[in-house]
Amino acid sequence: MDPRLFLVISLCFLAQFSHGKESLLKMTTGRSTAPFDPTRVTQISWSPRAFLYRGFLTDEECDHFITLAKDKLEKSMVADNDSGKSIASEVRTSSGMFLQKGQDAIIAGVEEKIAAWTFLPVENGESMQILHYENGQKYEPHFDFFHDKANQQLGGHRVATVLMYLSDVAKGGETVFPHSEFKDKQQKGGDLSDCAKQGYSVKPRKGDALLFFSLHPDASTDETSLHGSCPVIEGEKWSATKWIHVRSFDSPVRSTSECIDEDPNCASWALRGECEKNPVYMVGNKDDVGYCRKSCKVCSS
Repeated sequence: MDPRLFLVISLCFLAQFSHGKESLLKMTTGRSTAPFDPTRVTQISWSPRAFLYRGFLTDEECDHFITLAKDKLEKSMVADNDSGKSIASEVRTSSGMFLQKGQDAIIAGVEEKIAAWTFLPVENGESMQILHYENGQKYEPHFDFFHDKANQQLGGHRVATVLMYLSDVAKGGETVFPHSEFKDKQQKGGDLSDCAKQGYSVKPRKGDALLFFSLHPDASTDETSLHGSCPVIEGEKWSATKWIHVRSFDSPVRSTSECIDEDPNCASWALRGECEKNPVYMVGNKDDVGYCRKSCKVCSS
């Protein structure tokens, strides 16, 4: 299925339950201790598209993630915009580590619940990253989509991010969106740090999860998805991040030289005009190759 279709479905699904309406739909998600409940989801912004899920994780899940990570933390890195390589930078001063996908029953259950919430497959997600911010540590505003082609080869762009708060923070540590449409409409109370007042902000609360999209439904990058982690002023901040791509992150890097169809339905889709109607998926663009290049007859001789 076109990965953009997953995004459209998820947006429709989230919009349906974004105002706290009662619903009979509470999905059991395998090994997760807290079933997926869409009535806990609130839409906080359409530009960028962002949603807050109160109580997404249980206290036991939060504590389990911290226990797995606290003895394995290393200085956080950032991706170089040109080479795509991980480099150290004062833009990001936290420490962190990656869990293995499906490492244990609790992690696997949370990954399944994320897939149920976002309508994006488990295999499209990266391994979960656990982050720890001490006093004064922060992550300057940045995008989660990639600027370099190297990182886009495996899984394509990051389409969505699920940020889970594993601890309360006495002061600071907010997630801030400097370009949000609501940055000037949010009440800026005394409980927010000066950094958080520079945009629309979400205060960390243990167990809550924030979902936001880095791409528009047409797969173009969303400049309003710029976001950062404000400096911790009092206490410490623990969080878990799940980045989700437009296609499988577990698959090998796709070849740009072979003229092939990567889906058995390509020929019939091409006959129905999908090469023109859905060119990003079928044909590709300057950043990525399409899945039906042979049927769309776009390969060079």
